Amino acid sequence: MNLKKTDELTPLISEIAQIIDQARSHARRSVNSAMVVSYWEIGRLIVEHEQQGNARAAYGQRQLAELSARLTELLGKGFDERNLRHMRSFFQCFPIRNAVRSELTWTHYRALLRVENPAAREWYAQEAISQHWSSRALERQIGVLYYERLLSSKEKSQVAAEAREKTAPLTETAKDFLRDPYILDFLNLPDKSWQESTLEQAIIANLQDFLLELGKGFAFVERQQRIRFADEDFYIDLVFYNFKLKCFLLVDLKLGKLSHQDIGQMDTYVRLYDERVKSADDNPTVGLVLCSEKSEAVVKYSVLADQRHLFAAKYMPYLPSEEELKRELEREREQAMQQLARRQAQ
Repeated sequence: MNLKKTDELTPLISEIAQIIDQARSHARRSVNSAMVVSYWEIGRLIVEHEQQGNARAAYGQRQLAELSARLTELLGKGFDERNLRHMRSFFQCFPIRNAVRSELTWTHYRALLRVENPAAREWYAQEAISQHWSSRALERQIGVLYYERLLSSKEKSQVAAEAREKTAPLTETAKDFLRDPYILDFLNLPDKSWQESTLEQAIIANLQDFLLELGKGFAFVERQQRIRFADEDFYIDLVFYNFKLKCFLLVDLKLGKLSHQDIGQMDTYVRLYDERVKSADDNPTVGLVLCSEKSEAVVKYSVLADQRHLFAAKYMPYLPSEEELKRELEREREQAMQQLARRQAQ
């Protein structure tokens, strides 16, 4: 390779990358600005329609449920009852249209709606704008009561320094933009296609077939199923139902090193499924976390602590063993890597 020619391309590559970054930023700002304005107007229309009704107290769930169903049928995703309630609250908390700031995204405003104190809400909004906080940084500062701590602390500089330190790494990238469920819902795009890397998709597709073939009584439910918890969206790689066990099986794949956080997250999924999805005659939900690395595969089953005996005695005969899953993960990872290499070589 001619190093001199390669070095000559560096300034050109840098300029092209800068243009693309600017274009992506502009696209995100444009989409978010349109979304915020639209949701504010929808909130206004809902509130005005509600106030016109004679039985305002009965408006709530009945009207919103019907409105949600009809809007979803007409326009697609993004109009579930929860989101409509947020739009209504958005207008109620920010009733002056000109006061709605284009610098803040819908995700920013979703976080601000959880702040009950109007003075604190306004302060957080201004700080998010002036300090260029991402939505994640804003949520963190609200969560640690930054405003309240500043008011009560005699060492305000120390509190501010801590806040700067905690928000510094919380930057947003183009990848975050593509994964943003609110943007994808607003544009009515198929969000599931953006949620995993090509490698993960290849492995998950093969694991789905593997579990259906090897496991006894499995029925496939959904891939990349979105589940909402505490105003956050998570995606479960694979969801099955086992008719012999009468339970759901949730499967998550991790390409990096398996962490305690991954296990804790799966336990959260299991609890949510048991609370929201499982029928009274279903057995407890089972979670399966798979970690496929270059040199090893790790398998961790996740069930609630007081159900370990049930899981070991009853569930295992109908689930692939850890060794079988490890071998399959290693094999599928190697095949997926080879397929990617062939595509890149073409």
